[in-house]
Amino acid sequence: MTQASIGANFPRGVDLLRNPLLNKGTAFTESERDLLGLRGLLPAPVRTMEQQALRVLANFRSKPDDLEKYLYLIGLQDRNETLFYRFLVDNLEEAMPIVYTPTVGKGCQFFGRVFRRPRGLYISADDKGKVRDLLRNWGHKEVSVILPTDGERILGLGDLGASGMGIPIGKLALYTACAGIHPGKCMPVMIDVGTENEDFLNDPLYLGLKRHRLRGQDYDDLIEEFMSACKEIYPNALIQFEDFANQNAFRLLEQYRHDHCTFNDDIQGTGAVALAGLLSSVRVTGRKITEERVLFLGAGEAATGIGEMIAATMVREGMTESDARLRCWFVDSKGLVVSSRTDLTHHKKPWAHEAPFVKTLAEAIEVIRPTTLIGASGMPATFTPEILQAMARLNDRPVIFALSNPTSKAECTAEAAYVHTEGRALFASGSPFPSVHYQGKTFVPGQGNNVYIFPGVGLGAIATRSKEITDGMFLTAAQTLASMVTPEELATGNLYPSLKRIREVSGRIAVEVAKEAFREGYAQVPEQTDVVALVESLRYEPDYAKYA
Repeated sequence: MTQASIGANFPRGVDLLRNPLLNKGTAFTESERDLLGLRGLLPAPVRTMEQQALRVLANFRSKPDDLEKYLYLIGLQDRNETLFYRFLVDNLEEAMPIVYTPTVGKGCQFFGRVFRRPRGLYISADDKGKVRDLLRNWGHKEVSVILPTDGERILGLGDLGASGMGIPIGKLALYTACAGIHPGKCMPVMIDVGTENEDFLNDPLYLGLKRHRLRGQDYDDLIEEFMSACKEIYPNALIQFEDFANQNAFRLLEQYRHDHCTFNDDIQGTGAVALAGLLSSVRVTGRKITEERVLFLGAGEAATGIGEMIAATMVREGMTESDARLRCWFVDSKGLVVSSRTDLTHHKKPWAHEAPFVKTLAEAIEVIRPTTLIGASGMPATFTPEILQAMARLNDRPVIFALSNPTSKAECTAEAAYVHTEGRALFASGSPFPSVHYQGKTFVPGQGNNVYIFPGVGLGAIATRSKEITDGMFLTAAQTLASMVTPEELATGNLYPSLKRIREVSGRIAVEVAKEAFREGYAQVPEQTDVVALVESLRYEPDYAKYA
């Protein structure tokens, strides 16, 4: 690093140490300390990144609980983003449950108490008419990913209002760690329109607007102002909707998906990762995907998003759309979703089939006789021993997905799934479970986490400057993910690749999604572009030498 290479406006001294994107801490060299006015502001010894990372790992593991680990890593991210991402990339299996599910849920619940430094953009209901000015205040001229939430449906925890900001922060950290999107090009956004959470409304430490949620046209006008401002100021940015409640998630996706490069991860990302697990399962069961009968517990955005992806894949395999939909059945809070019901919301009606109405999941299993049972209900322990035993009675290899997050909301544990099916279940969950030892065999439960999908889809769309993100791109991502599961992983019961390979997985998905963008005519880069080289050219590597 020389004076000529850093430029006149490069921060110096304390200002540099307070810039997390540029700070190297004790790794600044002797010459850099002289050049940048750091002499005396750091301990004398110069440390390598490897030495720093060892200290981080030791401190991380010394913390007494997961929330303390979460706070430690957030503090590191606020001080030195390069070191934070080096640690995260190198220890993803251990650190991802801390920076994201399940611990991020607890971080959100305590957000007002642990808040230390603003990270992300806050747009409130009081900012109507000023959203463009707020976006310009962000300070970064180039943004690749914008991730907004209004905090109404955070994981399975419900309405956390402005405390839901932990979700965009955590997900964008995974965009960087898994896909290599530069952290300086990521924008977390909290659209604070109030909350219905009475605990927060009465909490003096709550950081959001203390009023009931904005609804109706005023809400829609604020979202429209935000979306149009994003398109004007950051025209090439991907916008990922996150943790919006059902009444807004579906209609906002339909309203904006053809005019912006946008998707809803709770609908499309969840659908794709669950589909990938099902595609992996048929490699074990020997069934065709068109032979699956899938019963869902839950009929919200996650469950119906999965249903859409499964049905679309069956259509690709030659089924009619109506026949494909008949392979997917749903149980909501009132019972089996059937055509005779008059209380169904818009997004459930395509899944209302002719059948006798039954009220319970146990009854629905006997009526539908599913090969696959998928939980996306947020209702813990609803896959009881009796439910799991019924699935094992009907199937030699029952497929059981307990996808609700965080772990405390899972429909069953991995151990329960294996024990109550005599070790025959093909199991996946939304949050991680440890390996299970049963009857002399070790099972490694797969985590059907959206992190396998959204970073790669996002990178592929960004690389091609895709005008839209289509369901076809998510189908391609799911098929690519399933193809990367090794026979050795399948033999242990794992339906997903090891998280140790997540950067490889995300890169492969990005390339295939980019190719799909060209096939569908949405790419805005020259057709002769070397897609592999293009994707790799955009990938950030957390290494001090990259900007030395």
